[in-house]
Amino acid sequence: MSGHFEALPGGGAAVPLDEVEISILRSLAVQLLELIGPGEVPPKGEDPLAELFREGPSEPPADPALARLFPNAYEDGDEELRAASAEFRRYTENDLRARKREDALAVVRSLDGLSAAGEGGAVLKLTAEESRRWLGALNDLRLTIGTRLEVRDDDENEALYRLPDSDPRKPMVMAYLWLGALQETLVETLM
Repeated sequence: MSGHFEALPGGGAAVPLDEVEISILRSLAVQLLELIGPGEVPPKGEDPLAELFREGPSEPPADPALARLFPNAYEDGDEELRAASAEFRRYTENDLRARKREDALAVVRSLDGLSAAGEGGAVLKLTAEESRRWLGALNDLRLTIGTRLEVRDDDENEALYRLPDSDPRKPMVMAYLWLGALQETLVETLM
């Protein structure tokens, strides 16, 4: 049953994880935090209201994985659509980055709490709110890994299942597929 979330009373979810799974999930969440970055730090003593209205970047990230996590609001098109996309990004990306960091940090914190539970693994129990944060982080991890693997559609997923063990992408593919199973069972428990 390892790797499958089950519903808990009150809207939470639980999943048994062994030490290797805990280590992998924690490592991936930390890497996601590093990819997203710390965000802009407001100048010391800045007015909290000014911080609330701080503008973010207007250009999409150069890294394809970050561009997938922070896509343009509108399809590339004429100058007017590009300007609208830039303006939308300027006012939303900082908040979106903060939420994605909070989701990934929630994964790290909950897994750190498990590591003290004993050898061999433990059962991770999440509240409804923690489950939503985990769902966001699992989605972000899959988007990031899928981008690195250049996954575009379901037909390519089928090809990933048939990769030989000697392929250097195989560990990343296994993580991608495993995260997908975790995400699917977490969605099912939250419905």
